[in-house]
Amino acid sequence: MLTRKKIQTSIVLVFGILILLNLISSKMFFRLDFTADKRYSLSEATENILDELNDPVTVTAYFSEDLPPDVAKVRQDFQDLLVEYSSLSNGQVVFEFINPNEDQQTEMEAQQSGISPVMINVRERDQMKQQRAYLGAVIQLGEKKEVIPLIQPGTAMEFTLSSNIKKLAVHSKPKVAFFKGNGSPSLAALQQLNQALSVMYEVEEFEFNDSVKTIPFIYKTFIVVAPTDSLPAEYFSRFDEYLSKGGRMIVALNKVEGDLQNSQGKVQSTGFGDWLAEKGLEVEPSFVVDQSCASITVQQRQGMFVMNTPVRFPYLPIITTFMEHPITEGLEAVILPFASPLNIVPKDTSITIYPIASSSGKSGVEKAPVFFNIQKEWKPSDFNLPSVTVAAVMEGKLAGDTKSKMVVFGDGDFVVNGEGQEAQQLQGDNVNLMVNAIDWLSDDTGLIELRTRGITARPIDASLEDGTKTLLKYLNFLLPLILIIGYGVFRFQVKRKLRNKLSTVDYVE
Repeated sequence: MLTRKKIQTSIVLVFGILILLNLISSKMFFRLDFTADKRYSLSEATENILDELNDPVTVTAYFSEDLPPDVAKVRQDFQDLLVEYSSLSNGQVVFEFINPNEDQQTEMEAQQSGISPVMINVRERDQMKQQRAYLGAVIQLGEKKEVIPLIQPGTAMEFTLSSNIKKLAVHSKPKVAFFKGNGSPSLAALQQLNQALSVMYEVEEFEFNDSVKTIPFIYKTFIVVAPTDSLPAEYFSRFDEYLSKGGRMIVALNKVEGDLQNSQGKVQSTGFGDWLAEKGLEVEPSFVVDQSCASITVQQRQGMFVMNTPVRFPYLPIITTFMEHPITEGLEAVILPFASPLNIVPKDTSITIYPIASSSGKSGVEKAPVFFNIQKEWKPSDFNLPSVTVAAVMEGKLAGDTKSKMVVFGDGDFVVNGEGQEAQQLQGDNVNLMVNAIDWLSDDTGLIELRTRGITARPIDASLEDGTKTLLKYLNFLLPLILIIGYGVFRFQVKRKLRNKLSTVDYVE
């Protein structure tokens, strides 16, 4: 029998257990992560960075409140991440959240720190209105400071936070160099790539001249992007000399050139084709065409009006087939304009070559020169190849007796923004692909695997028929509802049968 004393004792015990659990949970943080890419589990790279912290890191997060649920989730995810950072760093990561919308002084403080507001749509009383929202953070270590101006939904939060902490904690960054000259784009034309790399590396341009005839070994990786002019034979000897000392290289080569203004595609010779062929990788002087492709805008006259119409252009393949490799981990889609096929023709057993990216199962190859016919009606027979390799990795004794590595892309323009008014915004995965390649060759921290974590763009395969696409869209929307309704009907039937069965039972007093 329950007495008042027993009830009081039970209540005291329950409260005591709750308080004890609270104290334990404040010291021990853990959560279960069932996501496919483990985006809510801190990586070994992050744990190593936090273990090496000698001084406290302060994170001041400027986040608005009373935001729509999808935006408010960003704040909660970032806060959960900071709690875990603080726990694993034994309190070396300290954070606070400030709402800049509270008063003008706090808002001015956020803006002076480098965090600008963004306008978001908010529904209030059945009306849509725009609200100024802050979603940024300031990370400080001693006198050094880094700013995350905007944390977007779906972004790779762990990479952003860990890389900025590492940037503050590291005393000297590794160096990478871009080949300058012979028509190669300058760093000013590689804006997005340069910005992404500057977090972890010192990025420089390197040009051969009369006084500089060798590539300094201070560079972790030497990158060649889209030269247009032929290189002297002595340059390739210098590349071999760099590789023979264990240097790593990236070659993003335009073996063919596409000129949309004149509707022509032609071969482009730089000398890299012969140099790579000697090592077992042939860059074919042809264009990869793919049914899965991007579009170009064409002006078409309709009566008195001139309309800008998007037209699918198979010479701009969208690459979605990636082999399992750290360089391609987490990538969804990369556009390689006017790419050339890479043919692996082994010539030395000490060199291993393997593909890391290829076109779709409905691809083809057109040998240069070609005439670009925008009005062409493409047939299934034009895409008669199962796939075409467009990126490959070479490992082994590429020059001399020392092992080295090299990554080769059959296109050089996929990371080029351009300069001035001609500059264009690149697709995020285009930059991620190149940065991942540089990280894989240069960085030993393991942050490479975090760069694409949290990115979930999964477009429907462009090669599917329109009817199939529509079916998949409706199925994706309706199937969960059908399952829930079906389960409800099943439960209702089971309970009704049980009630009917109970109603037929005779109870004897």
